[in-house]
Amino acid sequence: MAVTTQDQQHGLTAHSHGAGAPVSSRADHFTSFDVNAFEVPGGREEIWRFTPMKRLANLHNGAQATAKATVEVNAAEGVKVETAAKGDERLGTAGTPGDRIAAQAWTSFTEATVVTLPGDTKVGPTTVTVTGPGKGEVAYGHLHVKAERFAQAVVVLDHRGSGAYADNVEFVVEDGAHLTVVAIQDWADDAVHVSSHHAKLGRDATLKHTVITLGGDLVRLTPVVTYTGRGGDAELLGLYFADAGQHLEHRTFVDHAVSNCRSNVVYKGALQGDDAHTVWIGDVLIRAAAEGTETFELNRNLVLTDGARADSVPNLEIETGEIEGAGHASATGRFDDEQLFYLQARGIPEEQARRLVVRGFFHEILLKIDVPEVRERLEAAIEAELEAVGA
Repeated sequence: MAVTTQDQQHGLTAHSHGAGAPVSSRADHFTSFDVNAFEVPGGREEIWRFTPMKRLANLHNGAQATAKATVEVNAAEGVKVETAAKGDERLGTAGTPGDRIAAQAWTSFTEATVVTLPGDTKVGPTTVTVTGPGKGEVAYGHLHVKAERFAQAVVVLDHRGSGAYADNVEFVVEDGAHLTVVAIQDWADDAVHVSSHHAKLGRDATLKHTVITLGGDLVRLTPVVTYTGRGGDAELLGLYFADAGQHLEHRTFVDHAVSNCRSNVVYKGALQGDDAHTVWIGDVLIRAAAEGTETFELNRNLVLTDGARADSVPNLEIETGEIEGAGHASATGRFDDEQLFYLQARGIPEEQARRLVVRGFFHEILLKIDVPEVRERLEAAIEAELEAVGA
């Protein structure tokens, strides 16, 4: 999909929801480590318009930390784990906060967890478990993960517990390294979590970043990928399941500023219950220097009951015609009646048939989770979600 010169002159960008829609360029998006450089959002701003501001526990309006989240690391052999002070020069190297809550988290955290994955080595999974500060409490955090040159590693981020928590998570993937990340949001029903993930890929580096969001009252995740060398390859996967009253929001941004890099984004979500709300915003920017880029993004949503709503907005900006390929797709729908009929016609009861449809819907994502115990846990969680409404 190409952006014409005429569209660029009028500040417009091509995307799947109508050519000529007034959307400002993602290249102009403001970033800063200074929280005071951002105005307090009111909810009408483009990046906040889907978010229920009153449910953010004032994270967007200077809420002070009242407690600490607990961070525990079960490190694989050879993996180095440190606690770093705020002034550590490694912190902030993967990216800069792009909204006020991310900047507030940067300003407010007191110590960071730094995980270093050894180069030229393949190591087993490392699990970082973050437990919220407790019901009615507010905490901020920072995690920095570095995969050294030619490292091969898996990191699982497991979020659980109660309270309001905002953080920045950095992934520095050096030249030739292969990093797999699985970030699980399995919060208690009261929890509020706003997180920015900053990934920086070196030459021929590979990142597989999977987000699984099931729990929490409000969860808003912003994964951002940038490239510093040719041959970088990022795969961003997401699976989310919203119940009544939950707000689950994912905002991916892949910034192609280097030639001959690749990205693939696939997010799938299911919704059930009154006022269940999911949001997926997928931004891809191919800058003029990023010749030879190959990128695609896909979002699919399955609405299981009345009263649920899914918003899906893919945005693709292209500043050069010299690319390998680029595209995006988005769809939201109910159960496929033909699929149900097909299964029931073969003697499968309706309840079981509906479960098979949902399992099949998520199968593509689950199959790509390389940690068997995590995959089994998520399959069980999806079954429990379906039990809740007798699907």
